[in-house]
Amino acid sequence: MGRRTLGLARAGADVAGAGLRIGVVGGSVAGCAMAIAGIRAGAEVTVHERSEAALEDRGFGIVIPPPLHRELVAAGYLDAGMETAPVSSRVWLTRRPGQHRARELARQESAVTPCHWGLLWRTLRANAGAARYHRGRPVTEVLRHPEGGAVIRTADSQERYDIVVGADGPRSVTRAAVAPGALPVPAGYAVWRGTLPLDAFAGSPHQLELVRSSWITLGFRGGHGVFYLIPGAAPGSRLLAYAVYAPPPPASWTGPREEYVRRIADEHFPADWAGIVGWGAHTSLACHDVADVQVPRVAEPPFLLAGDAASITRPHTASGATKALQDALCLERVLRASSSADEALGRYADERSAEGARLVALGRRLGHAMVERTPEWAAMGAPEVESWCRATLDGAASYLYGGTRR
Repeated sequence: MGRRTLGLARAGADVAGAGLRIGVVGGSVAGCAMAIAGIRAGAEVTVHERSEAALEDRGFGIVIPPPLHRELVAAGYLDAGMETAPVSSRVWLTRRPGQHRARELARQESAVTPCHWGLLWRTLRANAGAARYHRGRPVTEVLRHPEGGAVIRTADSQERYDIVVGADGPRSVTRAAVAPGALPVPAGYAVWRGTLPLDAFAGSPHQLELVRSSWITLGFRGGHGVFYLIPGAAPGSRLLAYAVYAPPPPASWTGPREEYVRRIADEHFPADWAGIVGWGAHTSLACHDVADVQVPRVAEPPFLLAGDAASITRPHTASGATKALQDALCLERVLRASSSADEALGRYADERSAEGARLVALGRRLGHAMVERTPEWAAMGAPEVESWCRATLDGAASYLYGGTRR
């Protein structure tokens, strides 16, 4: 491919995106969102996704801020008809000392828009339909081309692009090219993610009523759990999604690692919530070690990083998908506002590097306060929760924390 065919060499382009060839490594949520951004800015986009499987089968829950959801719908990234399960408040619970009953600590105004990961991906994938999407094409290497731009190599091909977007997750090939020293740092604890049909609430009508209107944080010594409803596969249906943070299973544990969450629930949760998590018919269940990584600068022309390839934040911030979607909005904006690809990537790096660093720092503070050095939840009420939130955030903004209602 000669240099004259690349978008960077085209004369007379008014904005950076016009006529560019953008290659996206990774076709998950971040990759599809970045593909939409490039298409909307006038670029020709190709996505290289390593998996041959149907990504929409991934069934875990995520939450995004309601204003971001509205912005993405208005901009055409998401469809207004994509189902969500919005709630406006957060309820803090713990187990009563010496008992197996729950005690409510506080309620906060804390609006979130929970989504089903698979439905979100499916919508983004459909709206990135103008991009070429190669499934089952693992990228083995990305490298600079001596005449400009970069090359994406797979086992059986190589293609040259003006910009290569790394949206290839925690083990990013592209990150290794941009910041080879940026490696994930283990937090020392794990997160269990699961989804359950609402049958799990049989015999627990109060808990079901609670999650229909709120998302729940359940604190215990050495960790916490988060519970909320997400859309199910059938229109109008709902699933319970949860994330439980705690130390990993001890060496004496001989069962499947993901099943250890039931032991955590039995030891630390109120009986009703332990019974819900212990209910057998999960629709999805997984365990992951928590880690984070921060890239000093998330774009070095012709490379750009997005989503977890750019920075991994501890999931207490609920910013994984949110950050990826904001990365895409930023890319579209800078491509439209710049006169060259290098200028656009410089603007992107200035904005998104700082945000990644902020979120990594926030995730570490939240992990320290909610897992590593948990407070005496049983001794707290609404004023103490409010004070604890302010001290933990230390001035940082987070859509997950609102005003406490006594």
